[in-house]
Parts: sequence; structure tokens; C-alpha cells
Amino acid sequence: MYAVKEIYFTLQGEGAQTGRAAVFLRFTGCNLWSGRAVDRGHGAGGCSAWCDTDFVGTDGPGGGRFADAAALAAAVTAAWPASAGATPLVVCTGCEPLLQLDPAACEALHAAGFTIAIETNGTLAVPAGVDWVCVSPKARAPLVVSGGDELKLVYPQPEVPPETVAGLAFRHFFLQPLDGPDAAAHTAACVAYCLAHPQWRLSLQTHKLLQIR
Repeated sequence: MYAVKEIYFTLQGEGAQTGRAAVFLRFTGCNLWSGRAVDRGHGAGGCSAWCDTDFVGTDGPGGGRFADAAALAAAVTAAWPASAGATPLVVCTGCEPLLQLDPAACEALHAAGFTIAIETNGTLAVPAGVDWVCVSPKARAPLVVSGGDELKLVYPQPEVPPETVAGLAFRHFFLQPLDGPDAAAHTAACVAYCLAHPQWRLSLQTHKLLQIR
């Protein structure tokens, strides 16, 4: 059984694959906090104070409970336009997709023709079959995944300065401004850091700038 908040077709808004068409498969649940307003700031990870993702319940568009991997893959396939004319991409996200994404789901998604990307906090092992691994480290959340395709650090996080993760085995390193009332200042800080440390690239949440999902 897979519990899914929502499934929808959009453009990837962040990181190395910004602008690429994809089906977003947003699983419910997180291992760092409950996602409920009453628990703000009280989760196992520092992200509980600022996480902006709704991952509670199965009431989003395309969401629901799927009995097996075949049913899940069928729902993802239905969200990809038949006329797209490109290799389909599914971005498995959540809050934390690795609580549910397993080899059976990866096999079914591959059988449906999808390239599989994940966006994870890196505290759980990645199953076989994932094609693109994006890790976003969070304060007070020890990393299990120390390598992959991209590391995307929400900045600033005083407990996770960029230099503490810059030596990990990722191909791309991104700083992404922490959203909220101080977003402009955080963006300026990211720009300054990237200029001073060219290993890092700036990632903006372009889907918010464009007002798309």
C-alpha cells in the first residue's frame, strides 16, 4: 500500500533539472516532523520550523491510497501527456519519499518507461532503481546518503553550513534560499556565498516565481 498526497504534471522548479517537464509523485509522511502546524519547531529535524510542503493526508489532486506498485505506476502514467514526445520523468518527493518508495515501485515505474528522480532528506537508504538522487540535508538529521547527482542545501541553516557538506560525493551543489519573510535577504546571502565559493550554484524556486505547481 502506498499513501500519496498528490500526483500532477508540471515543470521541475528547482535544482539541476529546472524547467524539465515531470510528473510529481508526492508521498505522504516525513520522518523529521508531522507536517502539522501544532508541531512547528518540534520535529526531529530543523526543517520543522520552516518546511513549506503540505504532505499530510491523501486529499490532493491525483492523491489516494494505491494497493500495489502496478496501481501506483498506472496513476503516474495517467498524469503524463501521451503527446509529450519525450522520455517521461517522475520526481518522487514528499516530504520524505524514501519512507515508501521501494524496489517494486521503481520496477513498475521503469516498466512504464519513466526515469525516476527522488528528492530526499538523505536520512534513509535509496532503493535500487532510482536514476537521479537529489539530497537536501536538514539540521539535526544525520545523513545516510552521502553521494548522488545533486545536493541542494536550503540556506541559511546555521546548524548545516555549506562547508560541512561540500566534500560529499555529489555531481552538483546548489544553495537554495530559505523562503519566508526574510527570503530577499536569504537570496542575497546565497548569491554572495556562491560568488565566493564557485563550487556552489544558486537554485531558485522558479515554480513559485512563475506561480505554477
